[in-house]
Order: sequence, then structure tokens, then C-alpha cells
Amino acid sequence: MISIKDEIAKILEDNIDGLNGDEILESIEIPADPKMGDYAFPCFRLAKQFRKAPPVIAQEITEKIVDCSIFEKVENVNAYINMFISKEYLIENTLREVADKQENFGSSDLGAGKKVIVEFSSPNIAKPFHIGHIRSTVIGNSIYKIYDFLGYDTVRINHLGDYGTQFGKMIVAFRKWGNEDDVKKEPIKTLLGYYVKFHDEAEKDPSLEDEARATFTKLENGEAEETRLWEWFREESLKEFTRVYKMLGIEFDSYAGESFYSAKMAPVVKELEDKGLLVESRGAKIVDLEEFGMAPALITKSDGSTLYITRDIAAAIYRKQHYNFYKNLYIVASQQNLHFQQWIKVLELMGYDWGKDCIHIPFGLVSLEEGTMSTRHGRVVFLEEVLRKAVEKTKDIILTRGVNTDLADDVSKQVGIGAVIFQELANNRIKDYTFSWDKILNFEGETGPYVQYTHARAASILRNGENEFKEAKKDFDNVKFEYIMSEAAYMLSKLIYGFPDVVKESAERYEPSIITRYIVDVAQAFNRFYHDEHILVENVEEKKAKLLLVYAAMQTIRNGLKLLGIDAPERM
Repeated sequence: MISIKDEIAKILEDNIDGLNGDEILESIEIPADPKMGDYAFPCFRLAKQFRKAPPVIAQEITEKIVDCSIFEKVENVNAYINMFISKEYLIENTLREVADKQENFGSSDLGAGKKVIVEFSSPNIAKPFHIGHIRSTVIGNSIYKIYDFLGYDTVRINHLGDYGTQFGKMIVAFRKWGNEDDVKKEPIKTLLGYYVKFHDEAEKDPSLEDEARATFTKLENGEAEETRLWEWFREESLKEFTRVYKMLGIEFDSYAGESFYSAKMAPVVKELEDKGLLVESRGAKIVDLEEFGMAPALITKSDGSTLYITRDIAAAIYRKQHYNFYKNLYIVASQQNLHFQQWIKVLELMGYDWGKDCIHIPFGLVSLEEGTMSTRHGRVVFLEEVLRKAVEKTKDIILTRGVNTDLADDVSKQVGIGAVIFQELANNRIKDYTFSWDKILNFEGETGPYVQYTHARAASILRNGENEFKEAKKDFDNVKFEYIMSEAAYMLSKLIYGFPDVVKESAERYEPSIITRYIVDVAQAFNRFYHDEHILVENVEEKKAKLLLVYAAMQTIRNGLKLLGIDAPERM
């Protein structure tokens, strides 16, 4: 797309001596008040160079550029040059770009040749896939899609929690109270029951904790029976996880979890020793991080077993060697902030300057109305249950409204699951929130269903004007854009024009909510245009122009929803 900001910079460069285009580009502003123009250029920095007052300079430059065709109006206000872009120029270039690029509108080759790893979801094996996991799962999936859209070579990794002392606990619990047939019937809920029972019993008999640690050590050492049970728990868990991922439309390129790195940790410990970074502390081995204002990083326990931090260091080294990443992104809750600070600092102390490219992207926590979620106490809400309820409620609404029942099943899945995802991505990712059935199943207001319905409404209009729309796309150069110069049409076009920058900003800030809020704005602007104007009018030329704008709005919403991992139904 033509960058209007770049075009303005070229015009100003031709009319300002002593400033190059890059310097001018950095100074161009977008006024908070649209009444002050679409773009503004402050002249304060030119006062010394021209030995004139900034308002005088602004007036002189304004007189030079006022007749440029891309401007509808240029005026100076004090030291500012306020520029109002020609509506026809912006609308024509925006609609042409969308018509040309279609599903690729907003994409770029910004990341060409750069590999980005996105680690997200990462649930624990043999534990429920609960509502708390949805944050990492949908935020990570959206960040992956955004980076992929910008041309990066992206790799999706599900770093499964499939190792550690909790598996010693699970094996002990299964042996004492378990039944294989029960596990086969309902793997996760049954295993959760054993896990909860273990902690209840361990409060009465602390020796169970020692037994669990000893059992995990056997697993680490490859004992046959412990390994068999662990592999079975893992296989059954993955079946359940995969079912939920399929509902969400999410896939992964790798399921290499903690166990994958078990054989890779000994070389890491040796490297830390060889580089003089390990210190013994009460039989354990640590990296002292006191000078960096952090608690020590515990690398191995007194019994020689490893910890999360050891596996994360091994994983990062493996990923750099295997993928040679440009960025290695971790979508993990803010509770783990210190953990990430510690092991990334250890990487740097080991001499790996690429440690700075390992980036923790934290998010806020989910709690329940009755209190904090706790797996060990069995206080969880299963994610699959949330998704199924959302689909069921949507289907009830669809059938009540008399929508074509042939579409009911597909649309209810698209809208119900879309509503849950949209709710998760609507707010800044770092905010904590309390899970509420009423809120997550509320489809009123600025929600996913509202945006999806707007998309479907635009699609319906295009179906009704199909012939004229095809003619307009085919003969774009002869479309009469003067028919869509109204304020509602211009504001919608201006929003659509900004989509590529919105995508880039969301990538820079690792913040899908920027796109979520943006497509709500586009949907609202489209509905204002729809309300204010008759679109399928008798005047064929007017109809063509308006249908191109309808298409641009629909495609932009569709592309935005896709970046969030949400479907865009064409009929609702």
C-alpha cells in the first residue's frame, strides 16, 4: 500500500532545506483531534536553522505545499502544519490495496528470512486442560499468526509439562488407589482425582512426598515400570488435549516437552561447571545471581535431580542450535517472571549473547469467583466444558431466531468458540481477570459475535450485489469514488487504511488485544456507514463504489479475526 506518511515526507523534503526524509518522517505526527488534520508537522526544530519564529516557518511551508494533490486542505496553526488528506486519494488507494491483496491485506515481508519460535499452551500431562490454560493457548496462537502474517518463518512449540516430581506423585497415587479401567474411561478426570487424593493423604503422611521423589528418580533413571506408566499417562493426556486443540483450530509443529530435554541436561550442568558458574549450597548446585538483584538459580537439587530452570536452559540451547532463531518467544503467565529472568541471565553469563532473543511474554492470571484455581485441590473449570457450553448456547440462540437450521451446527461452533477466544483477547494480556460463566457466554456489546455478525452482514450485501461488485473489481480504474465521500465512508476507509500498521504494532508489543479492539472499531464504523447510507441503490455507478467499500470492510474484519484464531462466518 502507498504509505501516506512516506508521501508527505517526500513532499516536505522537497520544500525544506537541511532536513532529510528520515528526519522528517520521524517528526510527522497524527493529531489526537481529527479537527487538527490527519497528519501534522511541527516546525520548532527549524527555528535555529532558518533564524525565524516557528509559526512563520510553518506558514511559509504551508504556502508551498497547499496545492499538492494528496491534500484536501493544509493549514498552519501556530508552529504546526496541519494536513488533511484528500478523501478520494485515501479511499481509492485503500480500496485498491484491499481488492488486490484480499486475504493478504495487512501482511508484509517484514520477517523474511527470520525464524521466530512461539512456545505456548504447554499444559501438564495427566492434569486437566482447564480454563487457566486458555490464556497461553489463544494468546500464543494469535502471536504466532501475527508473526506468520508478517512474513516470519514461525515455529509453534507446545512445551508439554511431561516431566518432574509431579509424575512421581501420580505414579505413587495410581499404584496405591488407581484402577486401569477407570483411567481408560476418563483419563484426565480420573488422574486428577488420584493427584488430589495424593495431596490429601500427604498432609496426613508426609513420607508420601519422599516416596514420590524416589519414584521420579527411578523415572529419570529409565526404570521400566515407571517409564511405562509415564508414557501411558502422556499418551492418554495428549488424546484429550488434541480434542480441545481441534475445537480451537490450533495446531503445533512440535510437542517436544520437558522430557525431550532430559538427556540434554547433563552437558548443560557440565558446561556451567567448566565455566565456573556453579556454586555448591547445602548439597545443591546453584548459580549465584545476587549481584543482579535476583535469588540464586537452583540448577540441581541435593539428590542430583534437575529442575525446570535446567531444562529451560537446555531447551534454549537446543533451539538455537536446531532452529537458529531470530526470536524465541515464551507465552507464560506473569507468575513465572523471576524464573525467566533467572535462566535468561544464566544464558548470558554462559556467554550466549543470543540470550537476549529469548523473550518472556507474560499474561495475567485467571481466578474463579470462589477463589484461586488449584489442581491439587480439584478446583478447576475444564476448558472443553467452557467451549461446549458456548457452542450449545449459541445454537439455542440461532434456533430461537429461526436461522437456517442447515447452518446451525457449523455456525454455532464458529460463533460460540469465537466468543470465548475473543473474550480472552479483548483486554490487555497482562491484566488478571475472574472467570465468570455469565460474562464469557454474554454475546452482547463489543464481542466476537458482534464482529462476526458484521462480517456476515457485509457478505450478505455483496451476495445481493454480486454482479455489480464483480464489475467494479474488474474495472477498478473507472469506479467513481465521488459516491463514497461521506463522513461515514471516509472514517471507515481511514480505519481500513490503518490495518497494516495495527498488525505491526501488535507484533512489536506482543499484544493481540490491539487487533481485537481495532476490528471492533471497524465493525462499528461499517455499521454506521450501513445505517447512514443506502448501499444497494439503483444508480449502478454509486452501487459499485459502495460495494467496493463494503468488501474492503468485510475483508479487513475477516483478516483481523483470522489473526485472532477466529472464524468469520458468511451467514448468521
